Amino acid sequence: MAVEPMGIPVLILKEGTQRTAGRDALRANIMAARAVAEMIKTTYGPKGMDKMLVDALGDVTITNDGATILDKAEIQHSAAKMLVQIAKSQDYEVGDGTKTAVIFAGELLRHAEELLDKNIHPTIIVSGYRKALEEALSFLYQIAEPIDINDDETLKKVARTALTSKAVHEAREHFAEISVKAVKLIAEKRGDKYYIDLDNVQIIKKYGGSLLDSLLVYGIVLDKEVVHPGMPRRVENAKIALIDAPLEIEKPEIDAEIRITDPSQLRAFLNQEEEILKKMVDKIAGTGANVVICQKGIDEVAQHFLAKKGILAVRRVKRSDMEKLEKATGGRIISNIDDLKPEDLGEAERVEERKVGEDKMVFVEGCKNPKAVSIVIRGGLERLVDEAERSLRDALAATADAVKDGKIVAGGGAVEVELAKHLRKYAKTVGGKEQLAIEAFAKSLEGLAMALAENAGLDPIEIIMKLRAEHEKEEGKWIGVNVFTGDLANMMELGVIEPVSIKANAIKSGVEAATMILRIDDVISASKIEKPEETGKRGGEEE
Repeated sequence: MAVEPMGIPVLILKEGTQRTAGRDALRANIMAARAVAEMIKTTYGPKGMDKMLVDALGDVTITNDGATILDKAEIQHSAAKMLVQIAKSQDYEVGDGTKTAVIFAGELLRHAEELLDKNIHPTIIVSGYRKALEEALSFLYQIAEPIDINDDETLKKVARTALTSKAVHEAREHFAEISVKAVKLIAEKRGDKYYIDLDNVQIIKKYGGSLLDSLLVYGIVLDKEVVHPGMPRRVENAKIALIDAPLEIEKPEIDAEIRITDPSQLRAFLNQEEEILKKMVDKIAGTGANVVICQKGIDEVAQHFLAKKGILAVRRVKRSDMEKLEKATGGRIISNIDDLKPEDLGEAERVEERKVGEDKMVFVEGCKNPKAVSIVIRGGLERLVDEAERSLRDALAATADAVKDGKIVAGGGAVEVELAKHLRKYAKTVGGKEQLAIEAFAKSLEGLAMALAENAGLDPIEIIMKLRAEHEKEEGKWIGVNVFTGDLANMMELGVIEPVSIKANAIKSGVEAATMILRIDDVISASKIEKPEETGKRGGEEE
């Protein structure tokens, strides 16, 4: 609403619209975003706690994963939703480090609020943050150390670090080993870089057993049964035909009517159908295939013929699984059975139907050079299996990032304190009010190390002072906080290692969210559409 000089009000917004402007809008947004960051903060680090989220239907999720917490929490505040979005983008981009991004954004906003109280304009703070970000990223890549894809031990440490704060802590050695093997199998070298598509790792969850019963299959696991009881349940040295066509007689598209005057004519029709199916099966068997995996249906008569020839068959397999089988076995998906040739067949050491938990599954394993693999996750509790899957995805992503980047940094707050030290020196060269924003950026980085210490029950102020003193020394670059003992230690030697891209992306995402919130000085929210109130009365009844 605006007011004319004559004192007559002029309405420019729709009735019921709420408007908050200036510092009030900024403070409200900062408060909402910080509330989200505070909620996530308690889950940070190896000593972080878990959250239980219950949705409207009563489904329970127990997790420590930042992206999952924010996704399931159904946050309503528009500024707080920005933090949910950065967590999602961090998860899609690098697969881990969501909590780092959100907590860092919260710290940046907390320190920005202190600068706003000193009457420093938001644009100056934003400009200082951007300069600090550029300097921090270039320094981060300078201090990062190289890693080789064949350095299994270091890659395992990277995976183990990603798993340390999760509920699967006791099985992290086992999960780290699975993650490293899986990533190395699916990695493709393109030029001098490695390309890794984690969609080529199929994850299957079956509760029952313990986490340590989880296994990596050098091939693909199909959540299907063998179609006919007369078929073999295990085939060694499998030659696999991947067929994207129905092994059935196709129904005519037009309605046709056939008049039969003699039972022998009906018999001839049925014989003809049988003959067509027999030819299909003969064609498949003629190529030397002893396993058929079909994306469409398989007629009962065709099943009978396949069983007679001792061929194991699986039907109605998902397209995504067919593509993974193609990569794993080296076969080719055929859309027309007449085109099937011996060179189109995939190979595996064995194809076997096994019972896992309550269900039967078909294992295609022992592929020579699989570019797609499967991981079967077991666990005694359904919630634990779900959390194990989320943890494993983080470990796979962290390992893949380390291989793709070829560079690593130490965790445990070491890299944050080292960056903060460098930025304080850099701030002096910038000068002016922006210097204060760069120093605030450095403090925000240290806030991550303080959150680690706080969750471990340590005194954060004392820890940060000790860390600053250690980092001033020549060899103090990788000194961080050992949350299990409460002492400072060299994180590289301790095996707390993270890929550089997870840290870089988290810092970038945090700055983007914080600067976007700082630039908002006016919030105009439309009135909510009111739904007609549900009353318990019948239509036409009056009170």
